Parts: sequence; C-alpha cells; structure tokens
Amino acid sequence: MTEWMLDSEKILITGATGKIAFPVARALAQRNEVLGAARLRNPADRDKLTAAGITPLALDMSIGDFSALPHDFTYVFHAAVDPGAGDWEQCVDTNAQKSGDLLYHCRAAKGFVFCSTGSVYGYQGQRPLRESDPPGVPLRPNYSFSKIAGEAVCTWVAKQFGIPLTIIRICSTYGPEGGAPADRLAMMLAHRPIRLHPDKPNNYNPIYEDDYVELGIRAMEVAANPPIVVNWAGSETVSAEDYCAYLGELVGVEPVFTYTEEAHTPLWPDVTYMHEILGPTKVPWREGFRRMIAALHPDIALPEPHRP
Repeated sequence: MTEWMLDSEKILITGATGKIAFPVARALAQRNEVLGAARLRNPADRDKLTAAGITPLALDMSIGDFSALPHDFTYVFHAAVDPGAGDWEQCVDTNAQKSGDLLYHCRAAKGFVFCSTGSVYGYQGQRPLRESDPPGVPLRPNYSFSKIAGEAVCTWVAKQFGIPLTIIRICSTYGPEGGAPADRLAMMLAHRPIRLHPDKPNNYNPIYEDDYVELGIRAMEVAANPPIVVNWAGSETVSAEDYCAYLGELVGVEPVFTYTEEAHTPLWPDVTYMHEILGPTKVPWREGFRRMIAALHPDIALPEPHRP
C-alpha cells in the first residue's frame, strides 16, 4: 500500500489499460471511486478493469467527445496517448489539443496529471537531463513533438482557468506490466542484439511499478498553478549495459550490443527536483529487475540474491 494513497476521491484515469495507468488505477481503486477510460475495443480490457475494482469507461481521445464524461472528478491522471505511428496531424490533435480539451472539461479537479515523456529533450551528452533543458529532434518525432505541444496547450489551459496541473516527463518504467528493460530482456532471451547509442554508457534511471504508482499518485496531490513540470524516474542511475549484464546473470544469457546512431539517445534524467517535489523511489533497481523477471518469466529459476 502506498503511503501517498488518496481516500474517498472520484478519480479519472485515461489510458487505463496501459502499463503505467493500470497499476495506478488499480491501487487507487482500493479507497476511491476510479473510472478507467480507454477505447475498450477488446472485451478482455473491460474485464481487466472491472476485476481490479475500476469502473470501465469507453473513451476514444482521438475523437474527443467528452459530453458523456462527468465534470466532478476530483483528480485526473491522463495517460492516454496516440503513439505517433500514423498521421502526425492526428497525433498532435490527440495528444495536445484533445488533452487541453480534457483538462478544461475537468477544470474542477483538485489535481490533474498530464503524462509527457523524457524523449522531448534534446540530447545533452554525458550529463543528466534537467527540466530546464531544451527540446530536440528525437527518433519518433510525431510522438515527442506532440507531447511538447501537449505540455504547452495544457499549461496555457491550466493558467487561464486556474487548474492545478503536474506535467510528468516519463523516462523509463518497468515491472510486471513490461517496459523498456523487459523489452531488452525479451531480446536477450531471443538471442537478438540490443541496439544502443554509441555515446556510451547509455545511462537511465529505471523506475519500478511500486514506485511509479506511488509517485504517480503523489503527482496528483502536489498539482499546482503555475503548473509543475518534473522528471519521473527512478532515483538510481544505471547504464543499459550494466543492467542488461545483470539480467544476463539472472537468466543465463549474455547480452550482445549493437551500437548505432539509429538507436534512441539515452534518457538519463536529473532527479533532483523530483526528489524535492515527489520524493525518492524505494525499490533498488536490482531488486526490481528480479521481481520483473519473476512476474514475466515464472519458468525461469532465479539464482539466490547475493548477500553483502
């Protein structure tokens, strides 16, 4: 149970079947009325939400029809996205303009979280990325540019109407629901090379599910006006090279790396401000990786952890 648990609130979670939003919604549903909004085209998605105590709500952000959506949510965690695989205009409309429409619709909320991404940053080389750093040209420009636009639109709406807002720049999540470390583990198990950027080491601050649930809830609680913009990641820095080597020790497969400019630049966030606003994370990365393997690959017998 997270120590930042809200109680007796009416909360909207968008993208509620996703790997980040679902664990947040599931935790909040223990003590709150939680509506989980998603497209819900697969009946199993509706069942997944219902089984967790979440009220399913069919909502397509690309359409942006909020006429049937209540106005009285006290908190909102907005994680629904267009991943940017298709038309760039549609991506910007969904992730930026429709997000602004949703924020205005829920303007009575005590706290609104807009999920952005660490990939908005321009690469700064071998130093952590600060919230004040400028944007850049990423490998997935549609998605990242739409999130830069979304931050701007939501900031304007929040300031115009006095809505408490937190913008979290998500860097590297992982756990039983998956994430980039899980994807790299899957490549290792398939004996496929892992693509990394040549400016090594490729540093990250991966954040485990327990921690991102707690910090996600905390982000709703601390929402303010003017809005807060904060990196959202684990407290510990570890390179992809090192954590893949550790994963390899646990599963008995040695990772193979391919260094290429076509790989994403490392998302190494500065978490100084995060510690001030949201607090530190608690799950050490090695422990979190063991938990992830146990959840995703229960057939793999893990070695006993090393004791200091």
